[in-house]
Amino acid sequence: MRSVAGQAFIWQLAVLVLLAAAAMVALVLKTTNDTQTDARHRSLAVAEGFAHSPGVVQALRSPNPTVLLEPLAVEAQKGSGVDFVSGRAAAGQSFTEIFKGKPQNAVRALVPVTDAHGTVIGIVSAGVQTVDVGATVSRQLPVIFGAAACSLALAAGGAALVSRRLRRQTHGLGPVEMTRMYEHHDAVLHSVREGVLILDAARRVVLANDEARQLLGIRATAEELPLDDLGLDPGMAKLLASGRTVTDEVHPAGSRLLAVNLRPTAVHGGPAGCVATLRDTTELLALAGRAEEARERLNLLNEGSTRIGSTLDIVRTAQELAEVAVPRLADFVSVDVLETLLSGDELPQGPITGAVLRRVAHQSVLEGTPEALVEVGEVAFYPEKSPQARCLATGRSELHQLADPAVGAWLAEDPARLAKGREYGFHSWIGVPVIARGTTLGVVGFVRCRHPEPFATDDLALAEELVTRTAVCLDNAWRFNREHTAALTLQHSLLPRRLPEQSAVEAAFRYLPADPRLGVGGDWFDVIPLSGARVALVIGDVVGRGIHACATMGRLRSAVRTLADVDLAPDELLTQLDDIVIGLADESETDADFAAPGDVGATCLYAIYDPVSGLCWLARAGHPAPAVARPDGTAAILDLPAGPPLGLGGLPFEAVEIALPEGSLLALYTDGLVGSRQRGMDAGLEALQQALTVPGLSLDTLCDKAVGTLLPDQPADDAALLLARVQRLDSGQVATWDVPADPAAVAGVRADAVRQLSAWGLEEVAYVTELVVSELVTNALRYGAAPIRLRLIHDRTLICEVTDGSSTAPHLRRARVFDEGGRGLLLVAQLTQRWGARQTSIGKIIWCEQTLPAGA
Repeated sequence: MRSVAGQAFIWQLAVLVLLAAAAMVALVLKTTNDTQTDARHRSLAVAEGFAHSPGVVQALRSPNPTVLLEPLAVEAQKGSGVDFVSGRAAAGQSFTEIFKGKPQNAVRALVPVTDAHGTVIGIVSAGVQTVDVGATVSRQLPVIFGAAACSLALAAGGAALVSRRLRRQTHGLGPVEMTRMYEHHDAVLHSVREGVLILDAARRVVLANDEARQLLGIRATAEELPLDDLGLDPGMAKLLASGRTVTDEVHPAGSRLLAVNLRPTAVHGGPAGCVATLRDTTELLALAGRAEEARERLNLLNEGSTRIGSTLDIVRTAQELAEVAVPRLADFVSVDVLETLLSGDELPQGPITGAVLRRVAHQSVLEGTPEALVEVGEVAFYPEKSPQARCLATGRSELHQLADPAVGAWLAEDPARLAKGREYGFHSWIGVPVIARGTTLGVVGFVRCRHPEPFATDDLALAEELVTRTAVCLDNAWRFNREHTAALTLQHSLLPRRLPEQSAVEAAFRYLPADPRLGVGGDWFDVIPLSGARVALVIGDVVGRGIHACATMGRLRSAVRTLADVDLAPDELLTQLDDIVIGLADESETDADFAAPGDVGATCLYAIYDPVSGLCWLARAGHPAPAVARPDGTAAILDLPAGPPLGLGGLPFEAVEIALPEGSLLALYTDGLVGSRQRGMDAGLEALQQALTVPGLSLDTLCDKAVGTLLPDQPADDAALLLARVQRLDSGQVATWDVPADPAAVAGVRADAVRQLSAWGLEEVAYVTELVVSELVTNALRYGAAPIRLRLIHDRTLICEVTDGSSTAPHLRRARVFDEGGRGLLLVAQLTQRWGARQTSIGKIIWCEQTLPAGA
């Protein structure tokens, strides 16, 4: 009942009831009227006929008219169908009347009866009772009600069909929704400021709202008119006739530019045709142009923020600024910076005058930058009257046209620049100082020659924004380069610049720092000559990066050299070094400026090689094991106990002794050499072994080959490589004597030593050697224990070693005037260049070294 069809049915029902009632009333009235009219006519006709019948006059004049007229009246009643006929004497004219009374109502006619002279001699009355009218109506009521019922059934069926049709057509919408839809439809057509035009399949106008008529200039009676009769612009008419899908396509319509959207109406099951929406964009053209310029400037700034400063390189950053600005802002851009910015020296504060500028970048719309007066890398000279000099002195940007007096005065002093400007048509110039943290770094020039429009204030603001962002990047690059240079200088000063001369090994090294953006690392290596012609090979890696890691590396390298001078075994040295790293870590806990807690840690590999015996002792603390390439062409990674990294404490280190054939190649390296993102550690070790087995190459060539094979162009971690080819001393360079435990044997040992020196051609040092041998052997006999042995080694120096079975280490002391002892070691220290003692598994060795005479 709430639907449109239900409400229509209710109205139809009410109308039918009213119609039925009206029909009944009309029927009663009509029947009554017709009955009365018929009764009037019949009664009047009968009365007149009876009144004018022959013999009626004579009967009326007879003494007993009733007897004579009664039969006639009965006969007339039966023959005419009236209810009664009667006659009486009266005067007047014929008439009819409705009689209401008992026994029932009737219609009667009264007709006077006149004689030959016109005198009324009587009245004839004839009537019809009206009771027959009601009966007639009652007989017709079933017909009326039957017809009403049939009409009502037909109306209900029609309403149902209409309801079903409406539901299908309106998609089930009720009256409220239909009303709302109509209101919305009316608002869209007459209220919105967007034209709506609907065309059918034959391209006739189905609907056009007020805005569409105004925008297209069509009259109000345009409905049902063909598209060609609307008088539209040809392009607009062609677009609407095409029926294709269009989104915001701009077309002229008279003096307007309309944005047209066109969609077919048959997509969702609607009738064939199309609907077009029209929007006036004429007033938006100027705003659109300015908005496009603003959008382009924002895009340029966004591109500048992403492209400028991609590296911490000053030259590259300046070139990125020039590439971003050309050609979208300027036709030529030059970047000149202070010389001190490139050298890494301290920058002057505030505006500057008379500074040396150097061209680091420029860019042009012309290939080869022919308009540049100064090439990249050259010094740029700007006189005091030049805009560039004023920008540096004042710290403010300047915008000039070529005709400005300030530019004219400058170019008058620089004919070459004036000629360049005229040749390439310079007409507008912007100068922006490069300022970061209140420090002027340089000046950037923007020039237009191909752009017809001169620079405006908006262009100046855009140039200043780009230069400001560039200034921050240049300042970051300067500070990074300064810090990186300082760290590299410190690192290089702490690493060996050249290896010491010794005979035990032939060594070469390579050190490759990582990407400068990652900071310097803490990798280090060393070759340390030891007593007895031995040599120590060291390589290590400090945890972390930067100046703190570099400083820690220097401290550890110094500690290793100090411990190596004490002649500690590899495992003992690592134990002492572990204690030192723990101490550094404790310092970092109390000094937050030095390093974050827990940052101090390192790995280390320490090896000692003896060229006399050909033995090598190695121990490592969490460091990669070394590789060995033997003379037979085989290579392998030594199987060494890993040991804990330095700084953990409480865990032992274990040394391993191996024999290395002469000519074997020992490779010590850091993990940055063999490990990378592109290759795993195992693949790196395999590649290193293959590189070491290439025959016939020098150590420097092998270093280059290994580094070139294993490292990418820019390693992600510092890498160090130390190659050592072991060598053996000739048996003729070593002389050994066992000394009996008898003081009298000292003289014989001295004599044997002098004879050996003569055989080596070292008679010049025989006297000193004789004194040293006598003192050392005597001390061993007096304070040491058997077995006692003397060994002379003829190497780059003359080495004298006395071995005994006592572990008591001697020490140097000053003897007083009347002391009989205490002068032996003092004498040895005065006569030789170095002396010392080292522990062995069976006792100790006291040794000293003498410099050989020239040519020996």
